[in-house]
Amino acid sequence: MKRPLILLVATLLICLTSSRLPAQSQYNDFKSMSGKISSLSSKYPALCSVKSLVKTAGGKDILVLTIGTGNTDNKPGIVVIGGVEGNHLLGKELALGFAENLLKESDSTDIKELLNKVTFYIFPDVSPDATEQFFTGLNFERIVNSRPTDDDRDFLTDEDPYEDLNNDGFITLIRIADPTGTYIESEEDKRIMTKADLSKGQKGAYMLYSEGTDNDKDNKFNEDGPGGVDFNRNLTFNYEEFGLNSGLYPVSEPETKAVLDFLFAHFNIYMTLAFGPQDNLGQPMKASEKQAASAPASGQGRGQGQDRKILNILKSDETINKLVSDMYHETTGVKGAPEAKPVPGNFMEWSYYHYGRYSFSTPAWWFTNGKDKNAGVSFLKYAEENKINNVFIPWEEIRHPDFPGKKVEVGGLKPFSMINPPVEQLGELISKNYEFITKIAALHPELEFSDIKTENTGESIFRLTLKVHNKGIFATCAEAGEVNMWTRLMRMSFETEKGQNLLSGQKVQRISRLEGNQSIEFSWLIMGKGTVKITAGALNTGFITTSAELK
Repeated sequence: MKRPLILLVATLLICLTSSRLPAQSQYNDFKSMSGKISSLSSKYPALCSVKSLVKTAGGKDILVLTIGTGNTDNKPGIVVIGGVEGNHLLGKELALGFAENLLKESDSTDIKELLNKVTFYIFPDVSPDATEQFFTGLNFERIVNSRPTDDDRDFLTDEDPYEDLNNDGFITLIRIADPTGTYIESEEDKRIMTKADLSKGQKGAYMLYSEGTDNDKDNKFNEDGPGGVDFNRNLTFNYEEFGLNSGLYPVSEPETKAVLDFLFAHFNIYMTLAFGPQDNLGQPMKASEKQAASAPASGQGRGQGQDRKILNILKSDETINKLVSDMYHETTGVKGAPEAKPVPGNFMEWSYYHYGRYSFSTPAWWFTNGKDKNAGVSFLKYAEENKINNVFIPWEEIRHPDFPGKKVEVGGLKPFSMINPPVEQLGELISKNYEFITKIAALHPELEFSDIKTENTGESIFRLTLKVHNKGIFATCAEAGEVNMWTRLMRMSFETEKGQNLLSGQKVQRISRLEGNQSIEFSWLIMGKGTVKITAGALNTGFITTSAELK
């Protein structure tokens, strides 16, 4: 009897322990993601609502979850957004996983208090047409939506797609042995192709193309595949006219417009966090000393310096970016972030420079690129050291219709493998990034009244003074948003009772932007006894109210 009892107890302990461990068996396709989102809104109706903003050209919904309590749009808001770039599947999992964990922990004291003060708007996937490619028959890194597009401007649409020449379900590379080519096998790892370096006396031995054929006979391969426009290149800041995958004009796509319309309509949003290729958490942005010297002083007021075009992060915003970056490293344990080059029209920069919000972005997972090694070589070494298997398809000789009589081989790194971690790592990444987001959310701007004083100066005339204090770490708005028309001004309202007269001070006045732990003092002279009511704030800070008895 003892042995079965021991086994039963051991089994229960294992089950309980396992339930606490982060685990996920696969990446979520659109159907699975939508089902989980629907389940969350059903399970937590008092905290979570879901809305479809628009359908993409591929017929998929752009979903947004609103998580919070009470009047959600009247409290400081944070946007968490995934699928910014269609091949970055991890971003979708982190955004969805954050929503799941936030609601799962909503009964805990810390999260309950957080949700009473902050609203979260979560977009799990803003590029569903592209991310779904991972789950369909032909596996290749797609970043564009399903809008038919003439990418190579030859008056034909989607006429030169990828072809799976070795029928393995993956699109990799083809290499053609040719003395006029510009590529050679890497000396560090012969599986990887690298450009021949003439300064080292190297001569090319291969031509290299993506896997497929030259369907339109223009000597280019797969340059006009299915779709499309890249969400992360379709925004207004630094938009690239006639750029590849940038769209006919900025915000040309239904999903781009729907997301931006939602953000512009929610003045309570003070911060966005995107999971995607841009990165200012691994490597925070740097302010320009020249620009900082010429910038208008904080509090000068809207209308002054409006012709100034901001091209670098402003100094006080740089301080917050560095703080948040340090917290990201400390919480997640990641280090050695590779240099990230922003693409034209990307979301992270739009959110800061044009939307005027605190804007953060991270790929959340990466491998360190070794010195003097190309990324492919470094990744294969990283994969070997971390026992990540099945990431490379060996070169296999095939017959190719465009290269008769030449040796042609198909092979290379599997699509998605260098950008997205193995599924076994998803649970831990979701947990760590959830912890990080809740930590920085607790630093939100938060107003309070302090040092409230009333003084009877005689003859029923009273002086009332008080301070408005931002007890948060984040400023009441990003410095970049101070002169942005899409940032709500904080204001102070002063209400008297019947029979009272305001002798000095204003009934309604603007409150200047407050840095974290900064205060500003106000004073009024009132004739007449009674109660006065004071309200201060804005949608992005929340509102506070107090009253004072004059007697």
